[in-house]
Amino acid sequence: MDIKKNVTGFIRVFVITLLVTLAVSLLWNLVFHKIAAVDWETSLRFAIVLGIILPVVNSNRRIKF
Repeated sequence: MDIKKNVTGFIRVFVITLLVTLAVSLLWNLVFHKIAAVDWETSLRFAIVLGIILPVVNSNRRIKF
């Protein structure tokens, strides 16, 4: 496992996931609740979890047994 690749993978996945979940939660609240609010807690939690899991799974997938 290359630590540098995992860290850059974490940062990349974290930023993309955070932006997408922020946009989705904002649009959800605008459409269904008619308020412009963003759910930061859920967005950060989701981004951290996916930021950790996806690079590790991707690095393990490249290993041939």
